[in-house]
Amino acid sequence: MAAAEDTPVARRLRGVKHIIIVCSGKGGVGKSSVSTQLALSLRASSPTARVGVLDVDLTGPSIPRMLGLDGHSVHQSSDGWVPVYADGSEARLACMSVGFLLKKKEDSVVWRGPKKNAMIRQFLSDVRWEELDYLVIDTPPGTSDEHLSLVEHMAPVHSRLSAVLVTTPQAVALMDAMKCLSFTRTTSIPVLGLIENMSGYVCPCCGEISNVFSTGGGEEMARREGLRFLGSLPVDTELVSLLDATEPESLGSVERLADGGSVRSFQLLERYQNTSTAPLFQAIVDKVVQALSGDDSHMNAAI
Repeated sequence: MAAAEDTPVARRLRGVKHIIIVCSGKGGVGKSSVSTQLALSLRASSPTARVGVLDVDLTGPSIPRMLGLDGHSVHQSSDGWVPVYADGSEARLACMSVGFLLKKKEDSVVWRGPKKNAMIRQFLSDVRWEELDYLVIDTPPGTSDEHLSLVEHMAPVHSRLSAVLVTTPQAVALMDAMKCLSFTRTTSIPVLGLIENMSGYVCPCCGEISNVFSTGGGEEMARREGLRFLGSLPVDTELVSLLDATEPESLGSVERLADGGSVRSFQLLERYQNTSTAPLFQAIVDKVVQALSGDDSHMNAAI
C-alpha cells in the first residue's frame, strides 16, 4: 500500500483535500458551465479557499473560454507544468486544459484511447497543483476512456474522490444520468448529489418561468435513487452571455488606492455573482461543502 501511495499522481495531489468529478453520461446538459460555477462559488466560499479546475474533455475543451483564459499557454517549470490562474496574482483559481496546448483554439484533437490516457496521466502527475482545497474535474460525455483513466490514475487518492451528477429534465438525459450513476457505483465513487440544469427558462423581461424541457425529473430521480438533490438551475441568458463571451480582460483589473497601494479585482467572479443564477448555485455549493464535511445523511455511498 505504501508503494501505491508513492506514485507520481499521489505525490502531486498530496496537497489536494477534495477532488470533485462533474459528470452526466450525456452531452449538452451543461457540465462545463456547472464545473465553472462550482469552481467560482467554491473559491468565493472562503477568503482563503484555493480551487483547481481540470478540463479532461479533451476533444471539446470549454473551460478556458468560460474562465476568460483563451489564448493563454502553459509554462514548463523545473517542478512541472504551471497551471493558468484565472485570478492572476491572487493564484486561488488554477486551471489546466488541453485547450492551452493547441496552436489554434479551432484545432481538433484527434486522439485514440492510449494518447488520451497519457494526457490525463500527465495532467494529474506533471501539473504543479500545490495546495488546493478543491480540485474540480470537468469530464466529457459518456463513461469511457477519460473516466476510466481518471479512476485508474487516482486510485491512490480514491478516498478523496467524489462526484456531482448533472442532468436536464428530459427523459433521455435522465436515462444517461442513470448510466453515470451506475458508473460511480461500479467504481466506488461517492456521489455528493444531483443537479437538474436547464430546469425552466426565466424571461429576462417579465421574469415568467417557462418549463421548456419540463421540470422535476432530476429531483424525482434523486429521491428514487437515494441521492441528495442539490438543486435546479434555470436557463439564464445573462449567465450564458457571461460565460460565452468572456474575454481575457475579465481576469481582473487593478484599482489604485488613495494611499498609493493597489488591489486586484477578480471581475469575472464579481460579474458572475451579479447574475440571477449565482444565489441559486451558492445554495448548491453550501450542500456540496456540507456533504464533503461528512454532515450529510443523504450522501450516496458507493454500493
